[in-house]
Amino acid sequence: MRAVVAPEESAAFEVVEKPVPEPERDEVRVAVEACGVCGGDDAAREGHAYGGGLTYPRVPGHEVVGRVDAVGEDVEEWEAGERVGVGWHGGHCFTCEACRRGDFHSCAHADVMGVQRDGGWAEYTVAPHEAVASVPESFDAVEAAPLLCAGLTTFNALRNSDAQPGDLVAVQGVGGLGHLGIQYAHAAGYETVALSRGTEKKERALALGADHYVDAEAEDPAAKLQELGGASVVLATAPAAPAIESVVGGLGTDGRVVAVGVPEEPVDVHVGALVGTRGAVEGWASGTALDAEETLAFSERRDVTPDVETFDLADAEEAYQRMLDSDVRFRAVLTP
Repeated sequence: MRAVVAPEESAAFEVVEKPVPEPERDEVRVAVEACGVCGGDDAAREGHAYGGGLTYPRVPGHEVVGRVDAVGEDVEEWEAGERVGVGWHGGHCFTCEACRRGDFHSCAHADVMGVQRDGGWAEYTVAPHEAVASVPESFDAVEAAPLLCAGLTTFNALRNSDAQPGDLVAVQGVGGLGHLGIQYAHAAGYETVALSRGTEKKERALALGADHYVDAEAEDPAAKLQELGGASVVLATAPAAPAIESVVGGLGTDGRVVAVGVPEEPVDVHVGALVGTRGAVEGWASGTALDAEETLAFSERRDVTPDVETFDLADAEEAYQRMLDSDVRFRAVLTP
């Protein structure tokens, strides 16, 4: 099969020929139809995830959609031909304390698809049976793929917040994560604010469901949010510390800045602003296979779809670089 690999730490991606992987007893082999390119793929590229120590070469990719091609002898819930997907969560141990409490995403031994194990930038991939999610036949594979990470993360973060329908919810950043967050916020009944620098993305943000658009270059986003009544949630999707810092003052009482985009530098927060509103700055990670299925079900019901550009496996390096440069509108997807 063809596959894209990170040959070593910090090296450019290469397209190689690899043997088609055989599933272990508890694994499912997926014939890949589409796999997204995500900021999280830098974990495989740079080798910094979980303190480094990754094994190379490594096949990235954690927004996988395809069909079951083969199953291990202990797998009972999946059959060849079924439409499935695999996201960031690449399996759990079932026995650690977090798993015993049902918090599988916090498993002490959890793998990340495309980081600790080979991912979906290939014609075939294998995943543990518990990491596989059902994908509705109604979805185009290319449109479904980004929902398994970017969609799942933004949907999960919003639905696990305390925001109620009618509350003011802002989405900071109109990009790969943000353009989906706007759609989910609108579909959930929030008064939705899109925050971005400049006006280039204003028209698209409003078309996606934003009730308000704030140009963070032209006005203070925190002041604007306060003018609108104070935000219950600011979903911070752009991985830039100054952008996150700029919205903390826009929180209403008991408001939360929920970061899903991860900046490289620390975020400087004035605690006094949080004390005054009983506010918080917190993070949210992806989710499990069940979360992915619920994300897809909601997306299908409310017609939430990503804006995508497609690339061949041979163009994975270009797709990755354009993703890093925010030059893709808004998700890059490889089609093996």
